[in-house]
Order: sequence, then C-alpha cells, then structure tokens
Amino acid sequence: MNGRVLLVDDEQLIRAGLRAIVDSEPDLEVVGEAGDGAEVPGLVSRLAPDVVLMDVRMPAVDGIRATTHLLSTVDKPPKVIVVTTFENDDYVYDALLAGASGFLLKRARPEEIVAAIRTVLAGESLLFPSAIRRLAAEHSRGAARDGLAAAGLTERERDVLRLMAGGLSNVEIAGELFLGVQTVKTHVGNILAKLGARDRTQAVIRAYDSGFVTPTG
Repeated sequence: MNGRVLLVDDEQLIRAGLRAIVDSEPDLEVVGEAGDGAEVPGLVSRLAPDVVLMDVRMPAVDGIRATTHLLSTVDKPPKVIVVTTFENDDYVYDALLAGASGFLLKRARPEEIVAAIRTVLAGESLLFPSAIRRLAAEHSRGAARDGLAAAGLTERERDVLRLMAGGLSNVEIAGELFLGVQTVKTHVGNILAKLGARDRTQAVIRAYDSGFVTPTG
C-alpha cells in the first residue's frame, strides 16, 4: 500500500516540486495540497494521509500551530515533517516539541525528501539525528540530568533512550545491547508511553529538553 502524503505550503511552486518528487515514487502518492495550516484538519479528516509535509512558516496558521492542533485533536493523526528554509530556525525546534516527527530543508535533494518520508513512515529510526542534536545544543535549557526521573524509566529503558537519542535504529540498538529486535521494540513502546510521547522523535526531544541526554553526550 502506498504511503499517502499531504502537502502544506503557501508557495504553489514548492508544492508542485514536492508533488513531482513524491509522485515519482512507486510506494508514495500525494493525496492533497493546502496553502495554509488552517486547511489541514479538514483535509486530514477527509483524505487520511499517513504523512503531512508542513511548511513551518505560513501567513495565517503556521506549521507549529497546525501541528499542535492536528496532534491534539485527531484520534489517529498522521506523522508530520515540517519543511523549512533554515535548520536552526526556532520554529523548527518548537514544531518538534509540538510533536512533529522531523524536518526537511526546502533545498533538500529529491532522494533526501523521499528517504525522510520513508523513515518517518517506518518509525524505527530517528530522522536526521545529527541535525536534531544541533538544534538541542542551541536550545538547551541546562536542566538537571535527572529531568526524566518522574517518568519511572527502568535502567534498560534509559539505555535504550540514550541510544535512540544517538540516532540508532531498533536493529542497531538490539546489536548494541545484545537484545532481540522485538525486545527493543517493546522497550521503545514503554518509553513512549511513560514519557507521553507520540513517537521516538518526541521522546528524544524530551530527553534533550529535560537534560537527561546532552548534545555532547
């Protein structure tokens, strides 16, 4: 089954370029477009996309507000990838805190865009972990290292979360900790539940934001 993609950007030319890239892939298809975040809830309800490529800056309802609203009101919301001109934009980090699964630069190569969509759809790897670490370094609040203590993570779950923050996939974490892949998936699921995180990106952002993981290790 094809991955269903909704494009949200106030520039028609950007949407046309993204549509051409996505629709050229046999396992992906664009199911709709919007020129502003205000249109997103209705389109998601009607079209049921798996992924939304969301411009972070739009004139009426920007990508942060649209993402926050979408993830808080839709029962089974799609994954959101915010699209931005500048990777160190404060808007990008705020969108990740709001629950976006990652971000793409508007100058990204077609193959990077396609790989990003597939990564987010699979949900077992962190999208562009080094870029997320850079953002975390720039937005670090200097919190204490036990910032997630109240979540009640086990030692093994803490180990898994640290490796998630390092950008390792489930298969790589399994190899690092000498565990089965299914066991790692169970640990990841428990981590998300305890942190109240929608996906691994949000869990990792919370780990950085709390001081449990630092950008330098």
